[in-house]
Formats: sequence, C-alpha cells, structure tokens
Amino acid sequence: MEESREVRVKRLRMRAGHRGIKEMDLILGGWAARHLDEADDATLDAFETVMAEADHDLYAWISGQGEPPKGLRPFLARLKAEHLAAR
Repeated sequence: MEESREVRVKRLRMRAGHRGIKEMDLILGGWAARHLDEADDATLDAFETVMAEADHDLYAWISGQGEPPKGLRPFLARLKAEHLAAR
C-alpha cells in the first residue's frame, strides 16, 4: 500500500524533529516545519534521502567539518544556507 502525501509529510516532519541529537532536530525539524507542506515530490525525495543519513555525518557536512557525498551536496547546501539565514 502506497502512503499518501499527507502521511509522508507528517512522517518526515516527525522524524526530522526527533533525530537523536538536538542540533539535527533543530536544523532538520526547522527546515521541515518551514518547507514540507509546499515541497514538491522531488524535494520530498531529496529530504528523505538526507534523513536516511546518520546524524553525526549530517552535522559534520552541514557544519563544514566534512565533505558530503556528491549526490547530497545540492540539498545540503540549501539546508545549510537556510539554517544560517534563519538564525
């Protein structure tokens, strides 16, 4: 059974705000709260791919302490820029 868009967005929003380390809860949860309702399917796919990564890796990539995989770079750059602008 395929999940509806509404259920997918709710699931992603919940997972984004309850990651395991507070920094990623704030970064991913904040982005999710601002963008998931209006996100197109490609953006939801990209966000879901990012959400599959480990918190410590994501934090290192967003904070510039590590180099993210090439496929994640565009979305992580957007996430980082928007997080910095929202602070």
